[in-house]
Amino acid sequence: MDIEIKVPSLGESESEATLVSWLKSEGDEVLVDDVLAEIESDKITMEITAFEEGVLKSILKEADSMVEPGEVIGVLDTSVKVSAKPAPKTVAKEPKKTPVKQSKAATKPDAKTEAQQKAKTVVEKVKAQAVIATESDAMHERTVERVPMSRLRKRIATRLKEAQNTAAMLTTFNEVNMQYVMDMRNHHKDAFMDKYGAKLGFMSFFVKACVYAASKYPAINAYIDGEDVLYHNYMDVGVAVSTKNGLVVPVLKDAGLMSFSEIEQGIVSLATKAREGGLMPDDLKGGTFSITNGGVFGSMLSTPILNTPQSAILGMHTIQKRVVVENDQMVIRPMMYLALSYDHRLIDGKEAVGFLVAVKEALEGFGGVLLDV
Repeated sequence: MDIEIKVPSLGESESEATLVSWLKSEGDEVLVDDVLAEIESDKITMEITAFEEGVLKSILKEADSMVEPGEVIGVLDTSVKVSAKPAPKTVAKEPKKTPVKQSKAATKPDAKTEAQQKAKTVVEKVKAQAVIATESDAMHERTVERVPMSRLRKRIATRLKEAQNTAAMLTTFNEVNMQYVMDMRNHHKDAFMDKYGAKLGFMSFFVKACVYAASKYPAINAYIDGEDVLYHNYMDVGVAVSTKNGLVVPVLKDAGLMSFSEIEQGIVSLATKAREGGLMPDDLKGGTFSITNGGVFGSMLSTPILNTPQSAILGMHTIQKRVVVENDQMVIRPMMYLALSYDHRLIDGKEAVGFLVAVKEALEGFGGVLLDV
């Protein structure tokens, strides 16, 4: 029986994609869940997997072709029985070593003259210099490689430029003492892992803090739509994830209703799918606010760009021990700079600063009861 291999849905706003590559060739055996091909739209890279086993009968669309949702790109013959076991690997046997007898003449002392020895040394030095010169020339060879931008990278570039051209972007900064969060995390991480099977990271604290702060400053969680403002009674938080194909921002739906464990499990699931090419269009839809963590790459301070049509984005940075003053005493604390970029058309400076202060206060005063452990 022949089964058509079709391009999956790409989401409401996307009508075409690029067939990046086939991971199977015509005649190859295919097992259930094997990846057949990869496609790339403006937003994500997706894998097309097999729902039944069989043999790839034909490829109808070649790599680098433009494809549309529902389009047939290949045919799978499911009437052929396939082997569930991979073909055994063959290991080449080493040839037997035959001992070589050395003649007596070869063991005699070399009878070359001193002049011959010097001549040999000079020749070897010249050869060595020639090798060094050749390697040096190769290292300094000037080359230029032209590589087409991927659809995802072009879309990222377009959206970022649109954000700069459309929004009146400003960034406000603050710093947070991470000692309380780190103490809480270290104290509860084992119990959290035992109960939920997930690591307790920093991101869940920040998501909770932003939900709390947005309840005080709802414009942070709103959109501009023409001449109207759309205020949301929910908070869908986009979490920026860096992948080999570029930056994607999958969305934690209803983050305001999530527990710490649901946030951590959700982030791990989305990040894994993002890096393995398993994100679906629904994973990227919506988003009323975003968080990006440049600290994982060592960034000390940055100004994040809005993820339109959102009106604000929080930037996390690396944690560094610094000297701060507490109760008129100088102490060393793990400090992090926070950055909030916002659309000044909708959000006033007072609201932006107030939101960031609320995030700071939440992170410096969370109680263990919020972890539900």
